[in-house]
Amino acid sequence: MIEFGHLTHVGLRRELNEDTYYGDSELGLWLVADGMGGHDYGEVASALARETIVREVRDGTPLAQAIRIADEEIIRTSRRRNDALPMGTTVVAARVNGNRFEVAWVGDSRVYLWRDGNLAQLSQDHSYVQELIANGALTHEQARSHPHRNVVTQALGVTDPNSLNVETMTGELRPGMQLLLCSDGLTEEVEDRGIARVLSRNDCSAQECVDSLIAAALDGGGSDNVTVVLVRNH
Repeated sequence: MIEFGHLTHVGLRRELNEDTYYGDSELGLWLVADGMGGHDYGEVASALARETIVREVRDGTPLAQAIRIADEEIIRTSRRRNDALPMGTTVVAARVNGNRFEVAWVGDSRVYLWRDGNLAQLSQDHSYVQELIANGALTHEQARSHPHRNVVTQALGVTDPNSLNVETMTGELRPGMQLLLCSDGLTEEVEDRGIARVLSRNDCSAQECVDSLIAAALDGGGSDNVTVVLVRNH
């Protein structure tokens, strides 16, 4: 049986919440999108991504393809509006079918898997600092405080569909395992060990765990919008 919790918060330093999310056990689809572009651009882009991906998955489109269609849709909408700035959004999505899961992502919103008391980051950020880490020019610790840590190298609505890198991964979601989807508003303020501490609690529901993670991000400074979706297999 799948149980899930979800919450988004504007944070303590932003006026607009440009994050959005979706969760549906029947469809077996969950996602988090973190919009960017300021004004209402980010909000429009993340909502468009959500609507397009949900519609496409309902129609039977594979997850990665649904994300590609969302990229095209946002670019098209932006052109139609003659926006001075491109509007973009990250996305991380999960499909669960029985004991199998598939995740896909673009940008720096993340997906983690909790299994046997361990937290593993499944996604790899499409970001400037992640490239520096991969090249050995930065450590993970240095990346946490790097001035350009929020610069993404891929985003829906910004990256040309021909160069869009939708990364996917599949695996098993056995009873007791949890999938955590989040925007960088969580990971900016809460380290992995803090996330692991919350997910290790056997006494809290998925929703209570989500509430605790959002509270921890706000306690950490709440510098950005923060969105958390937790999918748990019982």
